[in-house]
Amino acid sequence: MSATHEVLNQAPPLTGFTTADDPALLEALRRDGAAGAEAEVRELGARAGSAEVQEWARTAEAHPPVAHTHDRYGHRVDEVEFHPSWHQLMTVAVESGQHAAPWAEGGPGAHLARAAKFYVWAQAEPGHGCPVSMTYAAVPALRAEPALAAVYEPLLAARSYDFGLRPPLGKRGLIAGMSMTEKQGGSDVRANTTTAVPSADGSYVITGHKWFTSAPMSDVFLVLAQAPEGLTCFLMPRVLPDGTRNALRIQRLKDKLGNRSNASAEVEYEGAVAWRVGEPGRGVRTIVEMVNMTRLDCVIGSAAGMRAGLRQALHHTAHRRAFGAELIDQPLMRNVLADLAVESEAATVLAMRLAAALDRSEAGDAGEAALRRLALAAGKYWVCKRGSAHAAEALECLGGNGYVEESGMPRLYREAPLLSIWEGSGNVAALDVLRALGREPAALAAYFAEVEAAAGADARLDAAVARLRRLLGELADPGRAQLLARRVAEQLTLVLQGSLLVRHGTPAVADAFCASRLDADWGNAFGTLPPGADLGAILERARAKDAR
Repeated sequence: MSATHEVLNQAPPLTGFTTADDPALLEALRRDGAAGAEAEVRELGARAGSAEVQEWARTAEAHPPVAHTHDRYGHRVDEVEFHPSWHQLMTVAVESGQHAAPWAEGGPGAHLARAAKFYVWAQAEPGHGCPVSMTYAAVPALRAEPALAAVYEPLLAARSYDFGLRPPLGKRGLIAGMSMTEKQGGSDVRANTTTAVPSADGSYVITGHKWFTSAPMSDVFLVLAQAPEGLTCFLMPRVLPDGTRNALRIQRLKDKLGNRSNASAEVEYEGAVAWRVGEPGRGVRTIVEMVNMTRLDCVIGSAAGMRAGLRQALHHTAHRRAFGAELIDQPLMRNVLADLAVESEAATVLAMRLAAALDRSEAGDAGEAALRRLALAAGKYWVCKRGSAHAAEALECLGGNGYVEESGMPRLYREAPLLSIWEGSGNVAALDVLRALGREPAALAAYFAEVEAAAGADARLDAAVARLRRLLGELADPGRAQLLARRVAEQLTLVLQGSLLVRHGTPAVADAFCASRLDADWGNAFGTLPPGADLGAILERARAKDAR
C-alpha cells in the first residue's frame, strides 16, 4: 500500500475519551440532587471511552450469543452461551449499580445517579443494557408480593454479577428478565393463551409459549399467564430450589436487526413452576411499574445513542478536510452538527428530568408521580422515534466511512429502532398518553405546572403552550382522539423539552430549539436550523472536553 499512496485526510481512531464530558448531564446531576454521584459517573464515563471497553463492545456484537438446547448426550440444557466480553460488560454494569441497586441503597438522587450511569455506560455497548434495565424494573413489580420481594429483592439489588445456572437463592446476585409477548397478541397481552394452574403448595404450573423472552439467560423472569381468575403475573426461576432445571425450553434465538450482543428467545413452558406476584387476575396492573421503568430506560438509552452518534460525527468532521477546509468549519455541516447537538441535549435533559421525577415520587411527591405518568409515555414515543433519524444523520456525517462496520455507526443505526419498539411501539405509547390524559387529570395539571415554570421566558415557547392547549381540546371528540394521539404525544414532549432547555440549558441551545422545534421555521431534516442560530456556541458546548 505504501508503494502507491500515503494515507491522508482520515480521522484518527476515537478512543481514550470520556462519555461523561457532557454539560447537560452533569448540570442535571448537580441541579436535581445527585451531585454526590458525579465522581463515580465521571469514572464510569472514562472507562466507557477506553480502548479496552470499545473492544469489549465490538467483540460482544461480533460474537453473538448461541443457544444450546441439548447436551451431547441428548439431555435438555437450554443454555445461552455468551462471549467473555458480554460478561465483562455486565460485570461493570452491575458493580456500578446500574441494575436494581438504587431500590436497596436509596437516598436522595439515587435514581437520577443510576440514570446517569446507565446513560454514560450505554454509549459503550447498548445491548447488555437490556437485562440490566429489566433487573432494575423488576423490583417495583415484585413488591406487589411482599413475601417474594423480601427474599429476592436483596439479590436483585446486590452488586455482584454471578452468571450461571444455579438455584437463585444460592447465588451472590441475580439478573431478571421478562416474558410477556406471545405470537397471537404482541402488545395485546390480554390475548395471551399461556395458562397457569395452581398447585397445592402455593406454586403454579405454567404451560404455553412466549414469542419474545428478553434475556433468556436471566436467573428469574416475570411472566404473564392466564390463571383461573384471569391474566396474572408470576415469578419464574430458571433453576428450581432443589437444583433441577425448570421446564423453560428455549426454541431458538431471534435473528434481530440490531441488539445482537443480547439474546432474545422464543420459549415454551412445559409445566414450568412459578409463584404468583400480585393479585390474581390483575397481571397488567402488577406489571405496569416494570413497564414504566423499562420505558424510562428506553428514553435514557435513546438519549445515550444520540450522544454517541453526535460524538462520532463531531470527531470525524473535525479531522476531515473537504473543499479546502475542515468539514466542521463548513457552514452547512455546522448547521447539521448543531442541529444534532440540539436534539441530543433536549433528549438528555428530558431523560434526566424523568429520572429526577422518579426520585421525588419515591419520596412521596404526588405531583412528580403524576408528571412522570404523562411525560414518560409522551417522551417514550417522541425521543425514541427521534433516535433513529438522529442515528441516520450522524452516520451520514461520516459519509462512506460511516457506512462500513469498522466505524461502529452501523451498530448504532441498527440499535436505534429497538428502543422505539420495546415496551410498546409508537402507537402503543401514543395511546398510553391518551389514557393518562383521560384517566388522570392530575397528570395534565402537573405537566402544565412544570412547563409553565418557564412562562414569559420565550415567546415561542409561550405560543407553543397555547397551541398545545388548543390541540388537547380537540381530544374531546372521540372520533378524532386516536387520530391525534401521535401529534399530541409529540407536542407534549417538544413543549416540555423547550421548557427545560429555556430554564436550565445554555441560551444558544434553548434559542435554537425554540426557533426550530417550537416555531414555524423547522425543516424536515437535520441541518435546517434557521439563520441567526448561534452555531458556534452550540458546537462548543457539544464538544466539551471537560464539563466541570
